[in-house]
Amino acid sequence: MFKNNIVAITGAGSGIGRALALEFADHGALLALSDINAAALDETMAMLPASTEARAYKVDVSSREAVCQFANDVQRDFGTVHVIINNAGTSVIASVEHLTFDEIEKVLNINLWGVIHGTKAFLPIMLAQKTGCIVNISSVFGLVATPCQAAYTMSKFAVRGLTETLWQELDGTGVRAVLVHPGGINTNISKNSPLAGLENDHDRKVGAAMLGQMVTTPEACAKEILKGLLSGEKRLLVGNGARALHRISRLFPDGYGTLVRRKLGI
Repeated sequence: MFKNNIVAITGAGSGIGRALALEFADHGALLALSDINAAALDETMAMLPASTEARAYKVDVSSREAVCQFANDVQRDFGTVHVIINNAGTSVIASVEHLTFDEIEKVLNINLWGVIHGTKAFLPIMLAQKTGCIVNISSVFGLVATPCQAAYTMSKFAVRGLTETLWQELDGTGVRAVLVHPGGINTNISKNSPLAGLENDHDRKVGAAMLGQMVTTPEACAKEILKGLLSGEKRLLVGNGARALHRISRLFPDGYGTLVRRKLGI
């Protein structure tokens, strides 16, 4: 399905983005890889099989101009694009009381606006050719809320809302949208969410409990995503706890918080 398809990926310098790049390369795709960290992106490029046709682009997804330029560059360099994976993300662990406005703004700019920018920049190309796939990475925290993840949860619920809207708007166009809810994936987002700087023992306890759930490897996650894309699914539940949290959110829409906190031991 993906052989000779042009696949653009944001946040390809590490984690799920890097693992997806390697997985798509194994399926014969041509890759347009972007990340804000040029050195990390170079590492990803060096890991690709020698036969892979790929280009690297330094892109800050929080910038509308940068992402629109990325789309233009991909179209210039490859002629078109068949898949865009809006994957770049960040997080901060802190209660609403202790979150700063700047922290909230940073998370929303990357996790939400980055996805909006990627969707809007690449969608016209796909609609014009009447084929394509927009893959938006949400999270299990786009299914349930949990303490000390307000900024991240807001962004991921919004990504879910955007993508489920696209399901309806794109029906019959030849373009499809896919929503991915990764569970506990051991990526740089979890590694770069320090606990030492948290304001109090409660926030540190919650943060440590969450980090303890990040056990699925990015490689395993990427394989599940590719499998779901190949099977034509619209919502992909991948990684540790994703399917269980989806069921809990549907069975106990007003009371799942108690079950989540019990699972975390908080």
